[in-house]
Amino acid sequence: MKYDFTTILDRKGMDAIAVSPETDPYGIAPKGTIKEGFDLIPMWVADMNYPTVPSICEAIIRRAEHPAFGYFAPRDEYYDSIIRWHRERNGADRLERKHIGYQNGVLGGVLSALKVFCSEGDNVLVHAPTYVGFLEEVGMAGYHLIGSDLVKDADGVWRMDYEDMEKKIRKHHIHTMIFCSPHNPTGRVWTAEELEKAYEIFERNNVYVISDEIWSDLTLEGHRHIPLQSVSEDARNRTAAFYAPSKTFNLAGLVGSYHIIYNDYLRDRIRRQSNLSVYNAMNVLSMHALIGAYSEEGSEWVDELRQVLTRNVDFAFDFIRDNFPGVEVTKPEGTYMLLLDCGEWLRANKKTLDELLLSGVEVGVLWQDGRQFNREDSIRMNLALPFARVEEAFRRLKQYVF
Repeated sequence: MKYDFTTILDRKGMDAIAVSPETDPYGIAPKGTIKEGFDLIPMWVADMNYPTVPSICEAIIRRAEHPAFGYFAPRDEYYDSIIRWHRERNGADRLERKHIGYQNGVLGGVLSALKVFCSEGDNVLVHAPTYVGFLEEVGMAGYHLIGSDLVKDADGVWRMDYEDMEKKIRKHHIHTMIFCSPHNPTGRVWTAEELEKAYEIFERNNVYVISDEIWSDLTLEGHRHIPLQSVSEDARNRTAAFYAPSKTFNLAGLVGSYHIIYNDYLRDRIRRQSNLSVYNAMNVLSMHALIGAYSEEGSEWVDELRQVLTRNVDFAFDFIRDNFPGVEVTKPEGTYMLLLDCGEWLRANKKTLDELLLSGVEVGVLWQDGRQFNREDSIRMNLALPFARVEEAFRRLKQYVF
């Protein structure tokens, strides 16, 4: 491989909560103390433990060498980079500059869209398990989340329950859904057929869709992301989609996301809502980071990353299946997160989930409480580490935990 995904990155002292959970401002860090003799393996917060693509650092450094950072406007290259990226990787051949708008973060964009699509107190449909940010922030903003459980088919693949979705839409008078594609935390990459079937329900019931597609670049080998807006003309006009280079290139600390909204009326209203706080403003270095990310080198780097993540996922899935009886896991098709259902193991061993989580932390494996995603008896694990670290984490779990 051309890029480095094997060096163990030393992130200590570099402001990373992944390796300093005591500094976590979100209240989701794993609890407990690592025992003497074990080093820390960060497998909880959803950022990667690889150095990002060099073109990003080079773009930031080039701009930082100019000693003025005053007021600025996004340059044409910013929009051109997004348009090219989505055309080449997602087949978005009708995307224009006017369809793109800046957002500080995907979650903030979701909340702005909710204020346009809904009134406070309205019910909003989500799939369960559910991304922790939706569970916390959407509720605090005054909306009621109604969950439609994803169900596993005979092959253990997570599927949408279309009958349940439509039943809840009608029962709870729902006109907005927050859709996650690829899905977090299950890692499903929806097929065209699945998306088309879902949109038949949305169109039939006049449901507008807020689509979180922040994981769209990180599909695993054999799977391809299909933008929700590409499903039909109705989907194109009924959907506000939100993207960012942050998950793909590990740029969350730089802040910078964007929306793609084709419907002029909806886009103008959502853009106005986003700007009402005054704080939804682009950072000049964040802009140059995106330009460096959405480059030819960035595309090549992502393709190598997908191979690395696929290997890690395959290893973890096989290891759990062969060594952790009572732990159920479905192989994700996208993202770098793994969701473990530990219910059977907990019952067989008369343990609580808190005890299991603590036993992992004590041997240095920092993993995440799956209850934060509305999934009892579950643990979420980040596999975006050098393969040697993934191997070591599962060796410890086998020897000391399971």
